[in-house]
Amino acid sequence: MRQAAIVNAAVFALLVAVALVAHVLGAPYVVTLATKAAIFAMAGVGLNLALGYGGMVSFGHAAFFGIGGYVTGIFASHAAAGTPVLTLPFTVAGSAEMLGIWPMVAVVTALAAMVIGALSLRTTGVYFIMVTLAFAQMVYYFAISWRAYGGEDGLSFYVRNSFPGLNTFAPIQFFAIAAALLALAMGFVALVTRSRFGLALQAARANPQRVMASGIRPFALRLTAFVLSAVIVGLAGSLYADLNRFVSPAMLSWHMSGEIMVFVILGGVGRLAGPVAGAGVFILLEQVLGGVSDYWQALLGLLLLAIVLYAPGGILGLLPGGRRHV
Repeated sequence: MRQAAIVNAAVFALLVAVALVAHVLGAPYVVTLATKAAIFAMAGVGLNLALGYGGMVSFGHAAFFGIGGYVTGIFASHAAAGTPVLTLPFTVAGSAEMLGIWPMVAVVTALAAMVIGALSLRTTGVYFIMVTLAFAQMVYYFAISWRAYGGEDGLSFYVRNSFPGLNTFAPIQFFAIAAALLALAMGFVALVTRSRFGLALQAARANPQRVMASGIRPFALRLTAFVLSAVIVGLAGSLYADLNRFVSPAMLSWHMSGEIMVFVILGGVGRLAGPVAGAGVFILLEQVLGGVSDYWQALLGLLLLAIVLYAPGGILGLLPGGRRHV
């Protein structure tokens, strides 16, 4: 357990060190890449709660990533225009404050996850994968047809939302926000998975019949984990929208679901810091291999194939203390 904690802390510290060194050396682009890695890692941490600990192979978490982005963009654009987001049944004003937007992101994402999860979890295996994908595609095509907020052209809100005491336009300060939320997400997942709820969830993944025999409903466990997972991914989507000051249906596409799953698999399924390592390596490969070939995804695919065949525990599984479920 101590070795696992050291590995988790070292992976997170490495990400922070990259951003700090880049800031000192005057390389804001690298700081932005580290911020992107932190945001993607947070999305991976959220999916890992459902996939790694709950055994729910969801191919629809891009829906929650995109919902978080769209809620952020909609609130920010209405705040800039001075118009309310809703007028009925009550008035909801726009907001350009991250601390005002994040609770709305959490609420909307949780509601969407409750509906999607309650229906999807009535299936298992490949059927669950396809149902979650179908829901994500429904949200994707809804966003494309939503002309009020840009349709397939997306929605730009130009001014990054603010955070008390920080200049969110400064790359290193925005990275600090993303890294802090990532640390909170990792800490939350660690607490959840080590709690009685987390142990029951992992037991339901391993043997649902025995869990039912003990008087615990696996459906309730999985639905709760699914909703918590979605909220974390939604908050990551909010940060990603703020990073780019733009949100588009691409955030909702099945490609994004696949990328988030790649972060988890690459770093290590069921490992707390696995998505952090996976997202960091993904961003690094994107930059390095992208300069070698326009088909760098094919090279990434070969790497993934090698990991699945020869290192099923992912990158962290190759390290001392990188064991599963830490």
